[in-house]
Amino acid sequence: MILYPAIDLKGGACVRLLRGEMDRATVFNDNPPSQARVFEAAGCAWIHVVDLDGAVKGKSVNGAAVKGIVAAVEAKVQLGGGIRDEAGIEAWLAAGVARVVLGTAALNDPDLVRRACRKHPSRIAVGVDARRGRVAVKGWTETSETTAEELAARFADAGVAALIYTDIDRDGALEGPNIEATAALAAKAAMPVIASGGVSSMYDMVKLKQAAPMLDGIIVGRALYEGWIDLREALKTLKDA
Repeated sequence: MILYPAIDLKGGACVRLLRGEMDRATVFNDNPPSQARVFEAAGCAWIHVVDLDGAVKGKSVNGAAVKGIVAAVEAKVQLGGGIRDEAGIEAWLAAGVARVVLGTAALNDPDLVRRACRKHPSRIAVGVDARRGRVAVKGWTETSETTAEELAARFADAGVAALIYTDIDRDGALEGPNIEATAALAAKAAMPVIASGGVSSMYDMVKLKQAAPMLDGIIVGRALYEGWIDLREALKTLKDA
């Protein structure tokens, strides 16, 4: 299982939101490339990056910070937030991003996802961000009637590299992940699943792994920044698990 430390970008800085609310952002580092180097030095092979401003505006906003991260580390960068057309996908993959995450586009333009998967095998992920089981888009500002499982099922044969499932109500709250929903989705999904939202301890990570042994990875954010989880120890724990 892969541990993905998270760098969420707002106004060019590394922040963490509480349950996806943009006006409840805590700044943890105003130098994203430096933060990425810290994660890489601890042993991380991947870094999960989200352009929060871009997710709301529908276009890349923190592009300079993302490019700085890519240039600063050899770790692979997984990027989401505001990427909603072929031009955006092509530009970020050409810029050195290893994997692009499509969330709003996955709901509103599924053909774009399929085309991108065919053109860029193993480099396209689908973000399934759910609030009370329903998919939320446009920076989590709009909630649809589509369930997380329904959205995942639409791409069962598309060649998606990974499905990133975020429980918005748990995100940034340090209250533990939604293990039941995550395990249920991972059991039914036809592609690797990465869990996100609420992880506050290594115990949470082990519980997730036990409940959903098919999980491909876990994204951790606030718990790392606030020191609730020691990154080196967490990497070892997941490897041993």
